[in-house]
Amino acid sequence: MNFEFDSLGIKKRPSDTTVVVAMSGGVDSSTVAGMMKKQGFKVLGVTLKLYDDGKEVAASKQCCSGQDIMDAKRVANKLNIEHKILYYQDKFKKGVIDNFVESYLKGETPIPCVQCNQTVKFKDLFEVSKDLKADALVTGHYVKSVTENNITNMYRAIDENRDQSYFLFNTTREQLNYLRFPLGGMLKNKTREIAKKLDLNVADKPDSQDICFVPNGDYASVIQKFRPGSFQKGNIKNLEGKVLGVHDGIINFTIGQRKGIKVSDNEPLYVIKINSNKNEIVVGPKEKLGKQKISLKEINLLTSNKEFEENIFVKVRSTGNLLEAKIELKNDKTGVVNLIYPEDGISPGQACVFYNKDQYGYKVLGGGWIEE
Repeated sequence: MNFEFDSLGIKKRPSDTTVVVAMSGGVDSSTVAGMMKKQGFKVLGVTLKLYDDGKEVAASKQCCSGQDIMDAKRVANKLNIEHKILYYQDKFKKGVIDNFVESYLKGETPIPCVQCNQTVKFKDLFEVSKDLKADALVTGHYVKSVTENNITNMYRAIDENRDQSYFLFNTTREQLNYLRFPLGGMLKNKTREIAKKLDLNVADKPDSQDICFVPNGDYASVIQKFRPGSFQKGNIKNLEGKVLGVHDGIINFTIGQRKGIKVSDNEPLYVIKINSNKNEIVVGPKEKLGKQKISLKEINLLTSNKEFEENIFVKVRSTGNLLEAKIELKNDKTGVVNLIYPEDGISPGQACVFYNKDQYGYKVLGGGWIEE
């Protein structure tokens, strides 16, 4: 079989190099494990058990389910590599689920996948990999990494429809130098093609679409489960403060939402603001959604401040476009982003990720959490 594989940039023979592959049970991470094995690396597959999924979510297209763990084990057996399962349910509950619930109750729109990468996947799995004396931690994320002079930088994936760099902005410099992302330079159909050539049982497995602990995308059911008393009625007001109706709980709303507001006016209404302190939803016309100034907190930088002087782009949602911007960084890990053109639907709780462009593509400079 003739495959073209990306080098990991490690100055050792593959046969002398041990890599830990984070195996979720999906086609991407399974293919990466196969690629590493094919290249001759010593491969150890590690799968994380993050939550206890019940029968009611068994058919959902979620990641990290019980079925996924079984699939990862089958792939490891097929490839004849060692495989470990780490039971991180408690860590995941504290580091991801609890933050998700609290963020929603504050009227924010959280991104648990960033928290998951920031905590159990990269922090804890990073430490486990180091303890196992592995030379690198390899994942199936669609992110391009370029290693020069023992320093690894992260870039948007070639497959822009699959790019996951937005979710990895909180990676530390130490982690990034240790991580490798072999799929960043290929398209998804190429990944499946390699999986089929390797005869992996997951080659045609559908991609996970739901957040692992949110069955069928039903966020409200998760809040109801962990905070059953949080559904409190409150007012829906217009921008002038006039009460237009009553809502059943702010957790049912996100900034920019139009459907399901259940109040009407002469023109379509959108959620402009969620005021958790007063348990209020503020609605208005679409033109009031556009914002140009964004306040950020808990900024994580992967490069020096010099790279922020020109040609900066940001993403304010995972599915959004790159937006031209100027960024004012402060010493307390806060900052202000000034967009060149207004953008709709910017929501507290989401991430704002920074990029600039060089000869390798769009490089991730870091990012922060949107405060207002």
